[in-house]
Amino acid sequence: MNRTVAVVGAGPAGIYAADILQDRDPEVRIDLFEKLPAPYGLVRYGVSPDHPRIKKIQDALHDVLENPRISFHGNVTIGTDITVDELREAYDAVIISTGADRDAELKIDGIDLPGSFGGADFVAWYDGHPDAPREWPLEAESVAVIGAGNVALDVTRMIIKHAEHLDHTDIPDSVESALKANRVRDVHLFIRRGPADVRFSALELRELGAQHDVDVIVDPADLELDEHGERMVKQFTQRRIMMKTFTEWAAIDPTTREASRRVHLHFYQQPARVLGEHAVTGIEFDRTQPDELGRVTPTGERVTYDVQAVYRTVGYRSSPVTGVPFSDETGTIPEQDGRVLAADGTPIAGLYVTGWIRRGPIGLIGSTKSDAAQTIGSLLDDLALAAGSEERAARQAAAAEALSERLRQAVTWEGWLQLDHAERTLGSVRDRERTKIVERHDMLHHAQAPTEATLKVGTR
Repeated sequence: MNRTVAVVGAGPAGIYAADILQDRDPEVRIDLFEKLPAPYGLVRYGVSPDHPRIKKIQDALHDVLENPRISFHGNVTIGTDITVDELREAYDAVIISTGADRDAELKIDGIDLPGSFGGADFVAWYDGHPDAPREWPLEAESVAVIGAGNVALDVTRMIIKHAEHLDHTDIPDSVESALKANRVRDVHLFIRRGPADVRFSALELRELGAQHDVDVIVDPADLELDEHGERMVKQFTQRRIMMKTFTEWAAIDPTTREASRRVHLHFYQQPARVLGEHAVTGIEFDRTQPDELGRVTPTGERVTYDVQAVYRTVGYRSSPVTGVPFSDETGTIPEQDGRVLAADGTPIAGLYVTGWIRRGPIGLIGSTKSDAAQTIGSLLDDLALAAGSEERAARQAAAAEALSERLRQAVTWEGWLQLDHAERTLGSVRDRERTKIVERHDMLHHAQAPTEATLKVGTR
């Protein structure tokens, strides 16, 4: 009797889990359920348009979904269209892989003022997420970005970049139009710790300074390293490369800077409050100092900057999945070795988790593979011990048939290929690989056009 497994979330974590599972069990059939009409999750809606090298990961994910034993069901929301309990009834196992989709909180006064934004929301906007707003206020001439990771660099780069240098990307037309009208002159990127402790990648940092008509400004005084900083630079190649980059930028003669836009890097600054009565007018920071382990504490000195917009990029956070235990404290699903745990700490039979909603939003896209491998190992160990029966198989078949009847408007893999073709056609008019279609009803118009394919879940 062939096994069937449901995966909730068709981003990299879910697709990697499906790929590993079908490789280890050649008889298993896998259904991926995704709330959006399109697959690929973070790769499609979290990678900047000017990063086509990273977006190429979609090609590998596409190859996985081409497997006839793996089926895609898009435009399906757990808790609205179907429930986790219904999936557990219809499948031998269910894997939750919904990722992290919202901004982590930054609890300082004024953070909710108009003109203060979450980086995740901005990324969703410029990546054309169907649930993001179509317009974005780009009226500020001076902008603050708070964060020390690659998302902070992405947000900074997309705010400061001249729109004409995005012509070759898959950027939606509405986003391109808004960026062309962007009034920005200065972006200030604030980092709580020192230059040896940033979480950027060296490649993305270099990209920041490689933009046309953009100067990057670093205060040489911020680059003086203590013993901890020197130890980090000696020990880690990436940090050594980044310190070299910072030093090169700091050494540029100010009189030679002629760019119309500037990025200012500020180290040892911890946000204290956002200023303004009815909208953002500035931001105040505590200067920090490091100890021998690189940890920083406020010095008592305050610094204020006049800005008209603030973007916080201090991390992502997962949203709860209806019907699945969730820890508000950690923003993750309680688990052990990929098995979802009930309130009493015992594993819930047949329910598993992988990706950022399991371990938090850390690591690059590829790092989800090892995470998925552990989860699949636990799942297969459990299935090997499970006792199957004809009665259980009959119940599953009936439950799967009921789900199929209710999900006739879901987007099939063939439907996604139709949407993909429409985007590529739009892109070809402008010598692009694709132009992204962003409105959900437009996506569904292409994806649900008549096709010979029919949706069938839980097929054995």
